[in-house]
Amino acid sequence: MMTILLYLIVMALVGAMIFLAASAVFGRSEELPPLPPGTTATVLPAEDVTGADVDALRFQQVLRGYKASEVDWALHRLGLEIDSLRAQLGRDEKSEVLLKADAPAKAEATQEAPETESEAKDSQG
Repeated sequence: MMTILLYLIVMALVGAMIFLAASAVFGRSEELPPLPPGTTATVLPAEDVTGADVDALRFQQVLRGYKASEVDWALHRLGLEIDSLRAQLGRDEKSEVLLKADAPAKAEATQEAPETESEAKDSQG
């Protein structure tokens, strides 16, 4: 009976040493150390958010899902980006309409342009 107990203790010690050695050599297979509590890896570029940026978003998980403050921040940033793009699109459309409205006036002005100097001399002389 004592021999079996001794074998179990030795096996547990050998297993623990192998586990500790493997953990020291291989680590937890993480490329980066874990984030400190209270920080997040949720990032978006300051401008020109792309679909890939949105796909890459990751939120910190809490008891009932994702951390609400991170999700709110990301939605706010995406809303600002959408508003900025819509404003830019509106400016572009307005300038295009103005260019189209000015095109007929410019065409009339070029048709009614004064005669060139050589034509004026020919008609006078």
